[in-house]
Amino acid sequence: MLSPNSRLRVKYTSSLKLSFYNLTTTTPPPSPPPLVEDDAATLSSHILKLNPQALTQNLETNSVCWTPDLVNKILKRLWNHGPKALQFFKLLERHPTYTHSATSFDHAIDIAARLRDYKTVWTLVGRMRKQRLGPTPKTFAIITERYVSAGKPDKAVRVFLSMHDHGCQQDLSSFNTFLDVLCKSKRAEMAYNLFKVLKRRFKADTISYNIIANGFCLIKRTPRALEVLREMVESGLEPTLKTYNVILNGYFKAGQIKEAWLFFLEMKRRKRVMDVVTYTTMVHGFGVSGDIQKARQVFDEMIETGILPSVATYTAFIQVLCKKDNVENAIIVFNEMLKKGYTPSTTTYNVLIRGLCHVGKMDQAMEYLDKMKHDKCEPNLQTFNVIIRYYCDEGEIEKSLEVFDRMGSGECLPNLDTYNILISAMFVRKKSDDLMVAGRLLIEMVDRGFVPRKFTFNRILNGLLLTGNQDFAKEILRAQSKCGRLPRHFRL
Repeated sequence: MLSPNSRLRVKYTSSLKLSFYNLTTTTPPPSPPPLVEDDAATLSSHILKLNPQALTQNLETNSVCWTPDLVNKILKRLWNHGPKALQFFKLLERHPTYTHSATSFDHAIDIAARLRDYKTVWTLVGRMRKQRLGPTPKTFAIITERYVSAGKPDKAVRVFLSMHDHGCQQDLSSFNTFLDVLCKSKRAEMAYNLFKVLKRRFKADTISYNIIANGFCLIKRTPRALEVLREMVESGLEPTLKTYNVILNGYFKAGQIKEAWLFFLEMKRRKRVMDVVTYTTMVHGFGVSGDIQKARQVFDEMIETGILPSVATYTAFIQVLCKKDNVENAIIVFNEMLKKGYTPSTTTYNVLIRGLCHVGKMDQAMEYLDKMKHDKCEPNLQTFNVIIRYYCDEGEIEKSLEVFDRMGSGECLPNLDTYNILISAMFVRKKSDDLMVAGRLLIEMVDRGFVPRKFTFNRILNGLLLTGNQDFAKEILRAQSKCGRLPRHFRL
């Protein structure tokens, strides 16, 4: 067991049943305060700390004025604690003065589908229909996307084709949405085959063709995208600016820099209308290829032609400066952006923070994390995961856990990547204390609905057994059994 005086003691207040660094304590945690505030962040934090019975009592007796908007915000904050989010949703269904909206149902369906709890997914779809709230095309877009991401595209196709069985008719918009789901999951050929069969039934438009072309560009098959473009013209549809931007971006994705430049010049020669997306694509494409001078040239030309850069343009330029130039120049452009009155997005901050982390300027990266909060720009999972990863890479395990602690309050809950990063880091120092931390992280991620890889379970079990922590190894085995991944070869 860990000593209370372990030098690894770091304040950690996530939802773990025991502190990572004081596993021997017998003092019960203080009772969480009742739900009384109409603030999503505060309520999410309270809900995370409540056990099922306490949560039931609080929802029945609290004075919170529940609204669909508030509930949706809480469900988003509880996103990476799927079981707790669904528990909250189900308990609130029995509330005497509140009724779930269609959007809340969609959030719950998405969470259940992420957990691959398809029985709950279809139960919720049935309740939506019974309450005449849907299901809507958006509901089916969510379900099909989750099936595709789970490696079940054939099932997703069947779900799309059976929408009408659930009282939701397919139309061109839902068809395009489904094609987009397949294409963005790198299944462009499957999307194209479906498109050929159903394009007349749904009267495919330029959006349909653009989606398929983009799908082929995403898998670096630009010639196939150009074939789709020709098919579009032959069918009597005119390519749009979106079409040309898709092809331009496709060239860059495939590393065809010369072809992208010639295509851009051809657009100019034919006096095609260009927009901020066109120029942003060029800036990012040249920057990623390492031609910073050309990226700057296009950036300046954009302004000269009267097209104002967007936040996305600045973000793209900052990103390429961080990757291919130096982070000091990226900060100069960032400050220039602020002086011109632009409000950076979370993505803007993320690329700058990543750049600072990459060159070892972790303190400055943390300053920008705090600046985000000050500027009311919410950090997201990518923000925290980048910082945690780089702290771990530098061997600053305690600091990575401090950042992890900031996530545990319900502000931005950790996801599977966060846990995997930290668990891997716990094996670097090969210390018994660190292996206990890894075990607690694994138990928490299982409780939150994530399914660790079998390799992760076995690695932690082996580590605990080798360091004489058999009792804790048994707890890990129970967690593994809960996931249905109990190995036969362990005998404790």
